[in-house]
Amino acid sequence: MKNCLECDESIVGRADKKFCSDMCRNAYNNKLNSDSYNVIRNTNNQLRRNRRILEELCPDDKSKTTRATLSSKGFDFSLMTSQRVTQKGSVYYFVYDYGYLELDKDFYLIVRDNRA
Repeated sequence: MKNCLECDESIVGRADKKFCSDMCRNAYNNKLNSDSYNVIRNTNNQLRRNRRILEELCPDDKSKTTRATLSSKGFDFSLMTSQRVTQKGSVYYFVYDYGYLELDKDFYLIVRDNRA
């Protein structure tokens, strides 16, 4: 007879059953995935924070700001969702639908991508 992977109780039912109950199955999978979920959740939270910051600083389709302003609001420059290189070779870093381009002397151009 097989035992539950979570609580080690004997399992009654189908031959391929691994858990004695839904509660044990959920607990086992939550423990198994908790580390990776935390990393994903923290990354997604920071990406959403970055987007909110860009949205706040760019009420229209374009605006300028400084690195100090972005940093003071908690912007994480290491996280983005995509990059776009212009024909001139400039690189826009996007966080969902908002992008930023580094200009001279710690200034940044923030743009909103209106493409659907």
